[in-house]
Amino acid sequence: MPGNEADRSSNDRDNTLPGKLSRMWIFLEGSDRKASGSSYYLIVGATLALTAIGLMMVLSASSVESIASGLSPYALLIKQAIYAAVGLVMMFVLSRISIRGLKRMAWPALGLSFVLLLLVFSPLGYGVGGNRNWIGVGQFSAQPSEAAKLALALWMATVLARKAKLIHRWKHVVIPVVPVAVLAIFLVILGRDLGTALIIMLIVAAALFFAGAPGKMFVIAALTGAGAALILTLTSAHRMERVANWLRGVCPIGEAGCYQSTNGLYALASGGWTGVGLGQGQQKWSWIPEAHNDFIFAIIGEELGLVGTLVVVALFGILAVAIVRVILRHDDPFVRILSGSIMVWIIGQAFVNIGMVTGLLPVIGVPLPFISYGGSALVFALAGIGVILAFARKTPANVESSS
Repeated sequence: MPGNEADRSSNDRDNTLPGKLSRMWIFLEGSDRKASGSSYYLIVGATLALTAIGLMMVLSASSVESIASGLSPYALLIKQAIYAAVGLVMMFVLSRISIRGLKRMAWPALGLSFVLLLLVFSPLGYGVGGNRNWIGVGQFSAQPSEAAKLALALWMATVLARKAKLIHRWKHVVIPVVPVAVLAIFLVILGRDLGTALIIMLIVAAALFFAGAPGKMFVIAALTGAGAALILTLTSAHRMERVANWLRGVCPIGEAGCYQSTNGLYALASGGWTGVGLGQGQQKWSWIPEAHNDFIFAIIGEELGLVGTLVVVALFGILAVAIVRVILRHDDPFVRILSGSIMVWIIGQAFVNIGMVTGLLPVIGVPLPFISYGGSALVFALAGIGVILAFARKTPANVESSS
């Protein structure tokens, strides 16, 4: 039958490598059918799974030192769980806000974030681990730079979307985005938090990329950023020691700058395929300082093994694919710029943290999103996901009608 021969021919083409790649692209783009809501549920599912893993690992990684300090083994877990609840509420609320509402929030959010960044240098501010990037009032403390990440992404998306037809002109790309971003980065660096400053640079680069800025600007920006990072490294003995040890490839045992990274690799190596068991890790017994924070991925590798680390990496991969589908489904530049900026923030920060723990990158003190202990980081990461969910829960036509 002619019809059957045509079907067989079509099936043969679909089974070739180009056909498979085409189907994969259609799946990523989601353009072959109406929005099914799969991206929304993938984002929600991956985020909740990562947050749950984070709470579990914070308990495991912090309980030993909490007991040694005379505290309850659940002390840090309870704090993190409270912040997770606050973040999930914010995620739900932001997922119900329209594009018009988000744009109205842009300027107030940016202004408030700068006020908070300046408060770091007031009597309310204090330092942790050599970085002055915290403010505290009574029992409440917060890290303003985490709020600045989301506020800056929201503001840049609002401004760049308005300039969509002029974005090919360099002056419309630079002003006012670059001066405002440089000021935010300067305030963070002033508090000696180079890791967070680098993540903010990534967010700015992502916003300009998704806005369609000329490629030459990225070359100039990359060279400028690399030069600034080099100067900041050379002017800090602590940073210089870490980078030098990383470049050597071999970290001498017992050297102060190698202590954390070396023991992190020991933790990953001792975990094997399936780990030593949840709660049974040894490196958290003060071998890895602040094991529940920047190096929590090493504890995952030790206790849950290679399988556990791959699950975490896979969940971040699922989150990235789902957000890409949201970006490709929408034509609104505001949606694309804001979603892309938040994606690069969260996935890029996860990449930097995992690269740091595994020795692929120097140690720069960047937490693992949703998993590392830290209330401010968790709350605003969940809030950022809430913004993307606001776009994922509607088709482009519905989004336009509600904006």
